[in-house]
Amino acid sequence: MGRIETGIFGLDQLIEGGLNEKSTTVIVGSSGTGKTTFGVQFLMHGIENGEQGLFVSLEETPEQIMKEAEAIGIDLRKHYEKDLFFIHLKGKNFKKMVEEQLPQLVKARSDYDIRTRVVIDPITPVLWATEDKLEQRELIGRLFYTLRELGVVISTVEEHTKPGEAVGEDVLLPIYLADGALHLEYYPIGGAFNRTLKVIKMRGTHHGEGVYPYMFVRGMGVIVRASGTDIAVEPGQEYNEIFDKAIQTAETGQAPKPLLSRLKKMKESWDYDYSPEEALHIVFDSYKVK
Repeated sequence: MGRIETGIFGLDQLIEGGLNEKSTTVIVGSSGTGKTTFGVQFLMHGIENGEQGLFVSLEETPEQIMKEAEAIGIDLRKHYEKDLFFIHLKGKNFKKMVEEQLPQLVKARSDYDIRTRVVIDPITPVLWATEDKLEQRELIGRLFYTLRELGVVISTVEEHTKPGEAVGEDVLLPIYLADGALHLEYYPIGGAFNRTLKVIKMRGTHHGEGVYPYMFVRGMGVIVRASGTDIAVEPGQEYNEIFDKAIQTAETGQAPKPLLSRLKKMKESWDYDYSPEEALHIVFDSYKVK
Protein backbone atom coordinates (compact mmCIF):
# COMPACT_ATOMS: atom_id res chain seq x y z
CA MET A 1 0.00 0.00 0.00
CA GLY A 2 1.37 3.42 -0.95
CA ARG A 3 2.36 5.97 1.67
CA ILE A 4 1.14 9.57 1.62
CA GLU A 5 3.54 12.07 3.20
CA THR A 6 1.78 14.21 5.79
CA GLY A 7 3.99 17.27 5.40
CA ILE A 8 4.10 17.50 9.21
CA PHE A 9 7.82 17.69 9.88
CA GLY A 10 9.14 14.75 11.89
CA LEU A 11 5.85 12.83 11.94
CA ASP A 12 6.39 10.66 8.87
CA GLN A 13 9.59 9.25 10.36
CA LEU A 14 7.44 7.84 13.18
CA ILE A 15 4.86 6.15 10.91
CA GLU A 16 6.92 4.41 8.22
CA GLY A 17 6.96 7.33 5.81
CA GLY A 18 3.38 8.57 5.96
CA LEU A 19 -0.30 7.63 6.03
CA ASN A 20 -1.83 4.80 4.04
CA GLU A 21 -3.80 5.68 0.92
CA LYS A 22 -7.56 6.15 1.43
CA SER A 23 -7.24 6.00 5.19
CA THR A 24 -8.73 8.07 8.00
CA THR A 25 -6.69 9.45 10.89
CA VAL A 26 -8.13 11.30 13.87
CA ILE A 27 -6.13 13.93 15.74
CA VAL A 28 -7.35 14.07 19.31
CA GLY A 29 -6.54 16.89 21.71
CA SER A 30 -7.86 19.59 23.99
CA SER A 31 -8.02 23.28 23.11
CA GLY A 32 -4.59 24.78 22.45
CA THR A 33 -2.90 21.65 21.15
CA GLY A 34 -2.93 22.87 17.53
CA LYS A 35 -5.19 20.30 15.90
CA THR A 36 -6.28 22.68 13.14
CA THR A 37 -2.65 23.57 12.39
CA PHE A 38 -1.90 19.88 11.84
CA GLY A 39 -4.79 19.72 9.37
CA VAL A 40 -3.84 22.92 7.52
CA GLN A 41 -0.22 21.79 7.17
CA PHE A 42 -1.36 18.40 5.85
CA LEU A 43 -3.55 20.08 3.20
CA MET A 44 -0.86 22.58 2.22
CA HIS A 45 1.73 19.86 1.63
CA GLY A 46 -0.61 18.14 -0.79
CA ILE A 47 -1.44 21.37 -2.63
CA GLU A 48 2.28 22.17 -3.02
CA ASN A 49 2.70 18.76 -4.66
CA GLY A 50 -0.10 19.04 -7.21
CA GLU A 51 -2.96 17.64 -5.13
CA GLN A 52 -6.22 19.27 -4.09
CA GLY A 53 -7.47 19.97 -0.59
CA LEU A 54 -11.00 19.80 0.81
CA PHE A 55 -11.60 21.40 4.22
CA VAL A 56 -14.88 20.35 5.84
CA SER A 57 -15.45 22.87 8.63
CA LEU A 58 -18.11 22.16 11.23
CA GLU A 59 -17.44 25.33 13.22
CA GLU A 60 -15.29 28.16 11.83
CA THR A 61 -15.85 29.92 8.51
CA PRO A 62 -13.33 29.59 5.67
CA GLU A 63 -12.28 33.21 6.30
CA GLN A 64 -11.50 32.46 9.95
CA ILE A 65 -9.50 29.37 9.02
CA MET A 66 -7.46 31.24 6.40
CA LYS A 67 -6.73 34.09 8.86
CA GLU A 68 -5.52 31.64 11.50
CA ALA A 69 -3.29 29.94 8.93
CA GLU A 70 -1.80 33.32 8.01
CA ALA A 71 -0.94 33.87 11.69
CA ILE A 72 1.47 30.93 11.52
CA GLY A 73 2.82 31.95 8.12
CA ILE A 74 0.81 29.57 5.90
CA ASP A 75 -0.95 31.26 2.99
CA LEU A 76 -4.09 29.31 2.12
CA ARG A 77 -5.79 32.29 0.50
CA LYS A 78 -3.83 32.08 -2.76
CA HIS A 79 -5.15 28.54 -3.27
CA TYR A 80 -8.76 29.29 -2.30
CA GLU A 81 -11.25 27.96 -4.87
CA LYS A 82 -8.34 26.84 -7.07
CA ASP A 83 -6.77 23.84 -5.36
CA LEU A 84 -8.37 24.34 -1.94
CA PHE A 85 -12.11 24.06 -1.34
CA PHE A 86 -14.23 24.50 1.76
CA ILE A 87 -17.51 23.04 2.95
CA HIS A 88 -18.87 24.98 5.93
CA LEU A 89 -21.56 23.05 7.76
CA LYS A 90 -22.06 24.88 11.06
CA GLY A 91 -25.58 24.43 12.36
CA LYS A 92 -26.57 22.12 9.51
CA ASN A 93 -28.38 18.80 9.75
CA PHE A 94 -25.38 16.48 10.05
CA LYS A 95 -27.38 13.36 9.35
CA LYS A 96 -28.64 14.77 6.05
CA MET A 97 -25.14 16.00 5.22
CA VAL A 98 -23.56 12.60 5.83
CA GLU A 99 -26.29 10.55 4.15
CA GLU A 100 -27.09 12.78 1.15
CA GLN A 101 -24.82 15.77 0.49
CA LEU A 102 -21.38 14.21 0.92
CA PRO A 103 -22.10 11.12 -1.25
CA GLN A 104 -23.30 13.49 -4.00
CA LEU A 105 -20.08 15.51 -3.69
CA VAL A 106 -17.91 12.41 -3.88
CA LYS A 107 -19.83 11.15 -6.90
CA ALA A 108 -19.46 14.53 -8.64
CA ARG A 109 -15.69 14.50 -8.07
CA SER A 110 -15.21 10.87 -9.10
CA ASP A 111 -14.73 11.90 -12.74
CA TYR A 112 -11.65 13.95 -11.84
CA ASP A 113 -8.43 11.97 -11.55
CA ILE A 114 -6.91 14.29 -8.94
CA ARG A 115 -5.48 13.25 -5.60
CA THR A 116 -7.42 14.95 -2.82
CA ARG A 117 -6.67 15.42 0.86
CA VAL A 118 -9.59 15.92 3.21
CA VAL A 119 -9.66 17.58 6.62
CA ILE A 120 -12.72 17.51 8.90
CA ASP A 121 -12.34 20.09 11.67
CA PRO A 122 -13.69 19.27 14.18
CA ILE A 123 -15.85 16.15 14.05
CA THR A 124 -17.09 16.87 17.60
CA PRO A 125 -20.42 18.49 16.52
CA VAL A 126 -21.37 15.24 14.80
CA LEU A 127 -20.95 13.46 18.14
CA TRP A 128 -23.06 16.11 19.84
CA ALA A 129 -25.80 15.88 17.19
CA THR A 130 -27.21 12.77 18.86
CA GLU A 131 -26.85 11.09 22.24
CA ASP A 132 -27.59 7.67 20.78
CA LYS A 133 -24.28 5.79 20.58
CA LEU A 134 -25.42 3.54 17.75
CA GLU A 135 -26.48 6.53 15.65
CA GLN A 136 -23.18 8.28 16.45
CA ARG A 137 -21.31 5.21 15.24
CA GLU A 138 -23.34 5.01 12.04
CA LEU A 139 -22.89 8.74 11.27
CA ILE A 140 -19.14 8.79 11.86
CA GLY A 141 -18.56 5.44 10.19
CA ARG A 142 -20.42 6.59 7.07
CA LEU A 143 -18.66 9.98 7.12
CA PHE A 144 -15.24 8.32 7.20
CA TYR A 145 -16.20 5.71 4.60
CA THR A 146 -17.59 8.30 2.17
CA LEU A 147 -14.73 10.80 2.37
CA ARG A 148 -12.08 8.06 2.10
CA GLU A 149 -13.27 7.62 -1.48
CA LEU A 150 -11.75 11.05 -2.23
CA GLY A 151 -8.37 10.32 -0.65
CA VAL A 152 -6.59 10.50 2.67
CA VAL A 153 -8.69 11.96 5.49
CA ILE A 154 -7.61 13.69 8.69
CA SER A 155 -10.25 14.54 11.27
CA THR A 156 -9.77 16.54 14.46
CA VAL A 157 -11.65 15.73 17.66
CA GLU A 158 -11.97 18.02 20.66
CA GLU A 159 -11.13 16.18 23.87
CA HIS A 160 -12.49 16.87 27.34
CA THR A 161 -10.62 14.60 29.73
CA LYS A 162 -11.41 13.94 33.37
CA PRO A 163 -8.70 13.60 36.05
CA GLY A 164 -6.92 10.27 35.71
CA GLU A 165 -8.06 9.59 32.13
CA ALA A 166 -5.35 8.78 29.61
CA VAL A 167 -7.76 9.49 26.74
CA GLY A 168 -11.16 11.15 27.13
CA GLU A 169 -14.16 8.81 26.97
CA ASP A 170 -15.88 11.20 24.55
CA VAL A 171 -13.32 10.51 21.80
CA LEU A 172 -13.14 6.70 22.01
CA LEU A 173 -15.66 6.15 19.19
CA PRO A 174 -13.80 8.20 16.52
CA ILE A 175 -10.52 6.57 17.60
CA TYR A 176 -12.07 3.11 17.23
CA LEU A 177 -13.56 3.81 13.78
CA ALA A 178 -10.48 5.52 12.30
CA ASP A 179 -7.49 3.77 10.73
CA GLY A 180 -5.08 5.88 12.76
CA ALA A 181 -5.12 8.13 15.82
CA LEU A 182 -2.72 10.75 17.18
CA HIS A 183 -3.08 12.13 20.71
CA LEU A 184 -1.92 15.70 21.36
CA GLU A 185 -1.35 17.10 24.86
CA TYR A 186 -0.55 20.62 26.02
CA TYR A 187 1.25 21.62 29.21
CA PRO A 188 1.02 25.43 29.71
CA ILE A 189 4.44 25.73 31.36
CA GLY A 190 6.25 27.87 28.79
CA GLY A 191 9.16 26.89 26.55
CA ALA A 192 9.36 25.62 23.00
CA PHE A 193 8.39 22.00 23.61
CA ASN A 194 5.43 22.16 25.99
CA ARG A 195 3.24 20.07 23.67
CA THR A 196 3.57 16.34 23.05
CA LEU A 197 2.30 13.81 20.51
CA LYS A 198 1.67 10.10 20.86
CA VAL A 199 0.66 7.66 18.12
CA ILE A 200 -2.25 5.72 19.62
CA LYS A 201 -2.70 3.47 16.60
CA MET A 202 -1.86 3.30 12.90
CA ARG A 203 -3.23 0.27 11.07
CA GLY A 204 -0.74 -1.62 8.92
CA THR A 205 2.11 0.49 10.25
CA HIS A 206 4.98 -0.12 12.62
CA HIS A 207 4.89 3.21 14.46
CA GLY A 208 6.85 4.94 17.19
CA GLU A 209 5.54 4.20 20.67
CA GLY A 210 7.11 7.08 22.60
CA VAL A 211 5.85 10.51 23.63
CA TYR A 212 7.23 13.08 21.18
CA PRO A 213 7.52 16.84 21.83
CA TYR A 214 6.44 19.19 19.07
CA MET A 215 6.56 22.92 18.49
CA PHE A 216 5.01 25.55 16.22
CA VAL A 217 7.31 27.61 14.02
CA ARG A 218 5.95 30.53 12.00
CA GLY A 219 6.43 29.82 8.32
CA MET A 220 6.99 26.10 8.88
CA GLY A 221 4.13 24.93 11.05
CA VAL A 222 4.44 21.87 13.29
CA ILE A 223 7.83 20.26 13.91
CA VAL A 224 7.86 16.94 15.81
CA ARG A 225 10.98 15.76 17.64
CA ALA A 226 11.84 12.07 17.83
CA SER A 227 13.69 12.70 21.08
CA GLY A 228 12.34 13.95 24.39
CA THR A 229 15.71 15.18 25.62
CA ASP A 230 16.05 18.77 26.80
CA ILE A 231 17.49 21.48 24.56
CA ALA A 232 19.95 23.96 26.04
CA VAL A 233 18.43 27.38 26.71
CA GLU A 234 20.50 30.25 25.33
CA PRO A 235 18.84 33.59 26.20
CA GLY A 236 19.74 36.52 23.96
CA GLN A 237 21.48 34.43 21.32
CA GLU A 238 21.11 35.21 17.61
CA TYR A 239 21.00 32.43 15.08
CA ASN A 240 21.33 34.27 11.77
CA GLU A 241 24.46 32.34 10.86
CA ILE A 242 22.72 28.98 11.34
CA PHE A 243 19.74 30.09 9.25
CA ASP A 244 21.95 31.54 6.50
CA LYS A 245 23.87 28.28 6.27
CA ALA A 246 20.59 26.33 6.08
CA ILE A 247 19.25 28.58 3.32
CA GLN A 248 22.51 28.21 1.38
CA THR A 249 22.36 24.42 1.76
CA ALA A 250 18.77 24.43 0.46
CA GLU A 251 19.75 26.57 -2.53
CA THR A 252 22.77 24.45 -3.50
CA GLY A 253 20.74 21.28 -2.94
CA GLN A 254 18.08 22.53 -5.35
CA ALA A 255 15.40 22.34 -2.68
CA PRO A 256 11.78 23.00 -3.63
CA LYS A 257 10.75 26.68 -3.70
CA PRO A 258 8.27 26.24 -0.82
CA LEU A 259 11.13 25.13 1.43
CA LEU A 260 13.26 28.18 0.63
CA SER A 261 10.34 30.49 1.30
CA ARG A 262 9.59 28.76 4.59
CA LEU A 263 13.21 28.89 5.73
CA LYS A 264 13.28 32.65 5.21
CA LYS A 265 10.04 33.10 7.19
CA MET A 266 11.42 30.86 9.90
CA LYS A 267 14.56 32.99 10.16
CA GLU A 268 12.52 36.21 10.41
CA SER A 269 10.19 34.92 13.13
CA TRP A 270 12.37 32.63 15.28
CA ASP A 271 11.92 33.90 18.84
CA TYR A 272 12.81 30.88 20.94
CA ASP A 273 15.77 30.80 23.33
CA TYR A 274 16.80 27.56 21.65
CA SER A 275 19.07 26.91 18.71
CA PRO A 276 17.02 26.12 15.57
CA GLU A 277 19.59 23.56 14.45
CA GLU A 278 17.65 20.44 15.46
CA ALA A 279 14.40 21.80 14.00
CA LEU A 280 16.17 22.58 10.73
CA HIS A 281 17.58 19.03 10.55
CA ILE A 282 14.05 17.62 10.97
CA VAL A 283 12.72 19.89 8.20
CA PHE A 284 15.58 18.97 5.85
CA ASP A 285 15.04 15.25 6.52
CA SER A 286 11.35 15.66 5.65
CA TYR A 287 12.22 17.34 2.34
CA LYS A 288 15.06 14.83 1.77
CA VAL A 289 17.58 17.64 1.39
CA LYS A 290 21.15 16.80 2.39
